[in-house]
Amino acid sequence: MEGGYNPRTVEEVFRDFKGRRAGIVKALTTDVEAFYQLCDPEKENLCLYGFPSEQWEVNLPAEEVPPELPEPALGINFARDGMQEKDWLSLVAVHSDAWLLSVAFYFGARFGFDKADRKRLFNMINDLPTIFEVVSGSAKKNQKEKSAVSNNHSSTKSKSNSKMRDPEGKYPKQQPREAVAMNDDEEEEDDEDEHGETLCGACGANYASDEFWICCDICEIWFHGKCVKITPAKAEHIKQYKCPACTNKRARP
Repeated sequence: MEGGYNPRTVEEVFRDFKGRRAGIVKALTTDVEAFYQLCDPEKENLCLYGFPSEQWEVNLPAEEVPPELPEPALGINFARDGMQEKDWLSLVAVHSDAWLLSVAFYFGARFGFDKADRKRLFNMINDLPTIFEVVSGSAKKNQKEKSAVSNNHSSTKSKSNSKMRDPEGKYPKQQPREAVAMNDDEEEEDDEDEHGETLCGACGANYASDEFWICCDICEIWFHGKCVKITPAKAEHIKQYKCPACTNKRARP
């Protein structure tokens, strides 16, 4: 279905894995409303595809037999209305994790990865939370605890410029420039130590100090601004930020 795209090195296969994974995570989190509507139980067997471009698609399975690549789980739409939405999304997530691994190691087998290459590929993959962990929230327990401690001082924060909000959602006054200059290196080091294991609630990637992040005031989970389509300028005017998952929970009974 993808025009003969074939990554050949461990790094290329891992990049392919991350792109597909990001697309599926997007479908099950930030784009969950659209994904839910596309999975109509009245339609034929449907599959959830993730692509290296970080896009996703709900579609019928490939017609060729055997297929060009391993296929995702069939018929994800049939169980939609027979389960609680959270349980259904978790089920799709588990099958998606299995599919991603099968695609990655299909490439590994096809291009002759040896034992060392396979081990390195697995370790790179294993450093990322599974889609199930992202969707169910189990990967964020430690993150949530850290965020709760951090949020005693701030409820929403731009990690790129270290601006913080108090519990009322207002930004405190900036420190004098001299004080900022004196403490800049120390604060950057402390920020890396404190948030080094923080994971984005949308894509599951680790915190990086050169990126803009925002924290949900409801579930206290951190997100890349780009993953939830929030810019630093837009964040300045948000009094209480709700992530897409928390917004959807309130929108749908």
